Amino acid sequence: MKHYKLREWERKLKKICDEADSRLEDRFGKMYRLRTNRPERGETENPEMDGLFNVQAVFTPGYRSEKGRGYLVEVEISTYDNVSTLVHQEIRDLVLSVFQELLPREFPERKLEIGLDGNMIKIWGDLSLGLL
Repeated sequence: MKHYKLREWERKLKKICDEADSRLEDRFGKMYRLRTNRPERGETENPEMDGLFNVQAVFTPGYRSEKGRGYLVEVEISTYDNVSTLVHQEIRDLVLSVFQELLPREFPERKLEIGLDGNMIKIWGDLSLGLL
């Protein structure tokens, strides 16, 4: 069973991920065909499970990272169509801008940073839950 502070942290991160997903769907959702086993946008209760995109923040201990531990923001595109490097960069930039906008709003009490760690979007900074 997870601590309630961890559940709240994850709920807020998911809210940001879902907003990024929604904006990606608005911008790119009709450009590519969905995989045949993927429901259309809005057909499930969870945006992770439908539409062209799945945006998630996944904890990493950051062993080989200059930024250290944090959360990698992963974007899965559910298509077999070819997605150009330019579109991948546009997707990454849009997701990064959503997190830059919403992280301070959802976590005003924390000093969090968002940026690139290599070619991945990463959140780092005050990840403590105040459990000690």
